[in-house]
Amino acid sequence: MKNFYTGKNIFITGAAGTIGKELIKHLMKFDIGKIIAIDNNETEVFFLSEQYKNVKNLHCFICDIRDKEKLEFLMQGCEYVFHGAALKHVILGEYNPTDIVQTNLVGLQNVISASIKSQVKKVLFMSSDKAVNPTNAMGASKLMGEKLVTAANNLQVDNGTIFCNSRFGNVLGSRGSVIPIFLNQLKDGRNLTITDENMTRFVMKKEDAVDLILQSLIIAKGGETFILKMNSIKIIDLAKVMIEELSTVFNVKDVTISFIGSKAGEKLYEELLSEEETQRAIELDKFYVILPAFRSLYSNIDYIYDNIINEKIINKITSQTVELLSYKEISRLYVNYIKENLNEFLY
Repeated sequence: MKNFYTGKNIFITGAAGTIGKELIKHLMKFDIGKIIAIDNNETEVFFLSEQYKNVKNLHCFICDIRDKEKLEFLMQGCEYVFHGAALKHVILGEYNPTDIVQTNLVGLQNVISASIKSQVKKVLFMSSDKAVNPTNAMGASKLMGEKLVTAANNLQVDNGTIFCNSRFGNVLGSRGSVIPIFLNQLKDGRNLTITDENMTRFVMKKEDAVDLILQSLIIAKGGETFILKMNSIKIIDLAKVMIEELSTVFNVKDVTISFIGSKAGEKLYEELLSEEETQRAIELDKFYVILPAFRSLYSNIDYIYDNIINEKIINKITSQTVELLSYKEISRLYVNYIKENLNEFLY
């Protein structure tokens, strides 16, 4: 991996977010040519600039992906694009659907157009498992975003830019996710709130998410969607383990769990691949790879990869059908991780 990224010029959108900052941290371990990091959050861009103020090849800019002209200007000379900027909160998306469209779709198309104009080599779009059979505006925008990115491979046949998708589960500790919510409820001595005792979710550490996108970009042929093989947990089990192991950290007692009922647009479980997608997916050692639906449009691309385990996936993969982690496994894999990053997760 290091050899691939050495000397390369990288463009990152959503650079001040959880994944964006972790991506920069990883790339800084390589001998990168330069990184152009953009975000529309002025305060977070300032903090990011301060963190790396002595690093000469990282350049941070305030830029909204709705601004196509500025995107094109800043992207000049870059070879690889990681697109993570998006509106991601499900409930807010239901109240602000036009903003979801403007950022998650129009903004994405601006990134695609700027990438083609700048003749970058590869572009990776960070999607979500909420794109599978979506029940809300945010998930629907991610599904349409994946379609736009796959179709972009046909827009620039002569240019040669390769576009691909990566699909995430829930990244532990990311803003607005369940871990910071539970932690702050626990810190204040409040009950941990859960919508349904049977709710399950795929979870991944931010380091795993970055590993997925870095490796996916390297092996992408064009139009695929890469999905990391992830663990699944019951949210109630996570809450119970956190209460048991972290109550003493905050010196609180008698914290329990409160059920508040399902929120609009919220799923009881998540899906990694839809039933239709399993028909065109292959399994690698660490990833699932969904190939484009209309293969006749991509007949010139050879989808050949190393470490293929299965060339056909029989059953659809959901957070209910895969084996759930036990209390002990949740503690070992995630609660200790939370303890190590406690200050980062609190707000």
